Amino acid sequence: MQPYSLNLNSQDIQVVGKLDVVKIKSLTGVDFPTDLVQMYPGAIRHVQRNHPGIIEQYGHLIPSMIANPDYVGQNPKEGNSVELVKVIGPHLLLAIKLDPSGYIFLSTFFELDNGVHKVQKRLKSGRLAPFN
Repeated sequence: MQPYSLNLNSQDIQVVGKLDVVKIKSLTGVDFPTDLVQMYPGAIRHVQRNHPGIIEQYGHLIPSMIANPDYVGQNPKEGNSVELVKVIGPHLLLAIKLDPSGYIFLSTFFELDNGVHKVQKRLKSGRLAPFN
């Protein structure tokens, strides 16, 4: 197994994790053509600008969050995407999207405000499901 990591200073596209696409499809119906999750320098800047401190504090957890989230779901407004939630004290959410050309990428990473309530609400509505 290849170890994945995130270099916040990289100007290159990075592979930051491996997704269990079979399990993701069974839980969400989303069928990704690859299991390698890429992250672009622009996504790192997006997270740093819009969610200050999150990637610096929790970015090292991204590979394990991708491989083993606590919850998985889908944003109803984003068809070819999944949301992965990991509870580490705060409730952290990763959004992974499918590019039309066939690769998958991490588009955002943030802490869910009022995470306990939001996760319970999304579980009840069916938007999220337990991963394990």
